Amino acid sequence: MTVDDSALSPACLVAGDGRLRHGAALKFFWGPMDCGKSTMALQMNYNHARQGRRGIVLTRIDRSLGPQVTTRIGLAHEAIEVTDDLDLRALVRGRWADGERVDYLICDEACFYSVEHVEQMAELVDCYDVDVFAFGLASDFRSELFPAARRLFELADEVARIQVEVLCWCGREGQLNARIVDGKVAREGAQVVIGDTVDHGDVRYQVLCRRHHRTGDLGPVRP
Repeated sequence: MTVDDSALSPACLVAGDGRLRHGAALKFFWGPMDCGKSTMALQMNYNHARQGRRGIVLTRIDRSLGPQVTTRIGLAHEAIEVTDDLDLRALVRGRWADGERVDYLICDEACFYSVEHVEQMAELVDCYDVDVFAFGLASDFRSELFPAARRLFELADEVARIQVEVLCWCGREGQLNARIVDGKVAREGAQVVIGDTVDHGDVRYQVLCRRHHRTGDLGPVRP
């Protein structure tokens, strides 16, 4: 059986070749701080590129504050910084217009993207046959879902919690990201505040179990 390409919407053609393959997927990989989200993002990019696929690596508010994906184990990769006015669809179409292939996107720190960016991810998958692999936190320092993460949970074809175990200071599984301001767990403030993850930072973050996130107990003072 042949498909009449003329019956397809012009918006649903793959890179100008007239075929809609229905093979792409939107996948969201999430977890608390220190579980290896950025490391997995770079590994995913490496694995796909090794098989001859061509992708774009993107991030927003990376810990380096630069246009790159960095990890706490020392890996780094240049990336495109996602701004409010960046249209992911236009980015891909622009690459295609320049004669470049785009088979997939790696979207690190996706929790900080806008909801509109997530809608664009879904459209790239459904109408352009581009795989999108998103990585990010699920909830903020108040244990409330980031808007973009919520939309990813709603729209993604596959949602997976990264299995690298992160521990609270008490030894239980670390589930929530606490914002520490002046040595205390913050309960109010802007949803996104860049902070350090070392103890001497004015604003820092620490992974806690639900019990100690609720009580604000940061554990014994470390030397």
